[in-house]
Amino acid sequence: MRDGPSWMPALDYLGPGDTLVVTKLDRLGRSVRNLKDVAEWLQGHGVGLKAISQGIDTTTLGGRLFFHLLAAIAEFEHDLFVEGTQDGLAAARARGRKGGGGVKMTPTKAQQARTMYDQKIYTVQEIAETLGVSRVTIYRHLSPSSERC
Repeated sequence: MRDGPSWMPALDYLGPGDTLVVTKLDRLGRSVRNLKDVAEWLQGHGVGLKAISQGIDTTTLGGRLFFHLLAAIAEFEHDLFVEGTQDGLAAARARGRKGGGGVKMTPTKAQQARTMYDQKIYTVQEIAETLGVSRVTIYRHLSPSSERC
């Protein structure tokens, strides 16, 4: 949980009996699971949680119940979405379709990019435009860890 958003150092200042107030729950976590982890951490440290616009207040019994119901429903919706996506991918594979994009940099293009870059005449943007790819793709193939060049 500690590798999350920049507001997380504020948790060091919270103690038992304090309440963390947020405008909306989506400001607190990136996912339902993350939000649930934060809420459990807060509860374990005796810290309440209030989400103003949603009327959630975990310092009350009813507020805790409401929060957990919302979290359960959101997790259920997420699981349904994942299941539907997996079913769709399986159906596409059964029809012979493959996922993912095509190859953008052939070995020849990668070598050409390396040659142009090493000449120190062209910018990465110019190389990308010449080869019809993005700058990110060029950087990926020019990086020392890349074995594509």
